[in-house]
Amino acid sequence: MKDFKKYYTINTTPEILYSALTNAATIQLWSGEPAIMETTEGSEFSIWDDSISGKNISFIPGKKIIQEWYFGEQDNASIVTITLHEDKLKTSVELRHTNIPDADYENITRGWTESYFEALRIFYDEG
Repeated sequence: MKDFKKYYTINTTPEILYSALTNAATIQLWSGEPAIMETTEGSEFSIWDDSISGKNISFIPGKKIIQEWYFGEQDNASIVTITLHEDKLKTSVELRHTNIPDADYENITRGWTESYFEALRIFYDEG
């Protein structure tokens, strides 16, 4: 199991980005795929045609999202924490993803940068 931590900058406010990460209709706009998402703790979510699925653990509106991502049977949960920090008119995003299975590490970390946050960057830079 491996951990991943990285910072990203998105050209919008933390409140708007939080909504983009937690509203199923907005997720579909920036990801291009249907999404299942709600801000109820304990609810299950799915994005990118079930490529990413898990359970929502907790939310602090405009500031933080904590989720468990599913990778099959694991002894320790794979936890994603997305923390949003205001940086002028942009948002600095702190991503922490723990307990990533070794076999999935390269695909997951590349996906965070090249797919997930790149789609958000494009959506807010060019959208």
